[in-house]
Amino acid sequence: MGEPRRTAARAAAMVVVAAGACYCLWRLAAGGRRRRRAGAPGPPADNRPPASTHTMDADALQKLIHLLQATDDPLIQEQALITLSNSAAFSVNQDIIRNLDGLSVIGGMLSDCVPKVKEKALNALNNLSMNIKNQEEIQVYITQVCSSIESAPLNSDLQLAALRLLTNMSVTSDYHHRMINSIPCFLRLLSEGNERTQIQVLKVLVNLSANPAMTRHLLRAQVPSLLLLFDNCINRDILHRALAFAANLKKNMNNEDGTVIQDQYSKDSIFFTLCRDSAPFAQKLASLLHHPDTEVKEQVVRILTQ
Repeated sequence: MGEPRRTAARAAAMVVVAAGACYCLWRLAAGGRRRRRAGAPGPPADNRPPASTHTMDADALQKLIHLLQATDDPLIQEQALITLSNSAAFSVNQDIIRNLDGLSVIGGMLSDCVPKVKEKALNALNNLSMNIKNQEEIQVYITQVCSSIESAPLNSDLQLAALRLLTNMSVTSDYHHRMINSIPCFLRLLSEGNERTQIQVLKVLVNLSANPAMTRHLLRAQVPSLLLLFDNCINRDILHRALAFAANLKKNMNNEDGTVIQDQYSKDSIFFTLCRDSAPFAQKLASLLHHPDTEVKEQVVRILTQ
């Protein structure tokens, strides 16, 4: 295809994407107006939008999905994914996209070598994962998402997008087993990442640590700098989540008869750092009892009394 034809094709595709984006923005604005007027009487039945509105939604979404399949232009792919991601703010569209096989089309974009395309695909899947039925299909991509986290540049938008998706996918324990092999990667990011990355990793780790079936896998892992997170000077969001992580592990660390199986953990493991009678950790907790934040002190008491 010559350059003029390629340019024309891109322009036509962008018109379709822009139309879909404008429609989504209109729906968001209309929804905002409805929320602001909560309690006001609704319009008469004969003035309400036609029932075909949702069919138009489905048609527009189908065009975007077909466009995503048909083009190899990264710019068009990126814009189509942004529009699909925005449309997934509406629960009805989450179902429509799934029924149109959009999840597999978007998931296929995770194999794209262009980082921005992968990032936008992850953002779309993140919004779509707010739906339980969608999670059942998205879970097949968890291993690939974990690989993206490991291979992405540290603290990059791509890495954060993948971590946000795992946060949603780990809210329930259904898919925790798919993340076991990535626990060392998560803990490495906890040591090496910036505050934004640390907060997002801790969201995943708190979800995993709430599941007793994950306790052994987490306690065996190693993260030498973990104690640095339990400090009065640390970012409040990081400290809250680090304490929740430790509290969950302490709660679940005992086996069924209430005894701790110590010999299955190495001296460098999280078990010996946090969950045994560790003098450094005890000193950190004692210091945090004087923290000005009430929730921090409550979390510390929770750990000390378990």
